[in-house]
Amino acid sequence: MPIQEQLPGVPAAAFVKQDATPDPLFYTFPRFVTHIDDDAIAVITRIYRDRLPPGGTVLDLMSSWVSHLPADIFYTSVVGHGMNAEELAANPRLSRWFVQDLNADPLLPLDDVSYDGACLCVSVQYLQRPVEVFREVARLLRPGAPFIVSFSNRCFPTKAIAVWLRLSGAEQQRLVRAYMRAAGFSSVILEEAVPPLGDPVWAVIGVR
Repeated sequence: MPIQEQLPGVPAAAFVKQDATPDPLFYTFPRFVTHIDDDAIAVITRIYRDRLPPGGTVLDLMSSWVSHLPADIFYTSVVGHGMNAEELAANPRLSRWFVQDLNADPLLPLDDVSYDGACLCVSVQYLQRPVEVFREVARLLRPGAPFIVSFSNRCFPTKAIAVWLRLSGAEQQRLVRAYMRAAGFSSVILEEAVPPLGDPVWAVIGVR
């Protein structure tokens, strides 16, 4: 289904990127850096602590060499997805991982109703087929499981979708909420935190 039918009023041009080369080329080389500061990371870790069930099975979507999960909480399994194999292999929290370009293929090779939570940190701005990806996440989650999408005001601008670059943080949050609703999440919660000295953090939490 075309994106403009999934999100009425949002034109297809909203999801184009300045850099139209295939995304795997951009992620050929690993980036062993964190894309937000320590205070923002602490906010995201706190949200994960509050929302992801201890001992559960978690999907870390669009991950890298760090996951920001609470270090003192055990999860039975953390499955990571990302774009660079070296980064994912270096992530100690991942039980297993896979590489996939979600803009080319949004279908996740994972079982239905098999995850207790999912998270997507500081990468939603790169999705060109967000509703399709979010529907896949909904398919994987058990009833009542959360999908936590968090982001800040940083990005690779040439790889972010056009509409993202035109919006403020609160507007971006409402856009992600629209993705959630179009994907069928029954409850959507918005959270915002601005640490005194850190990067701002916005989160959108959908419940299966």
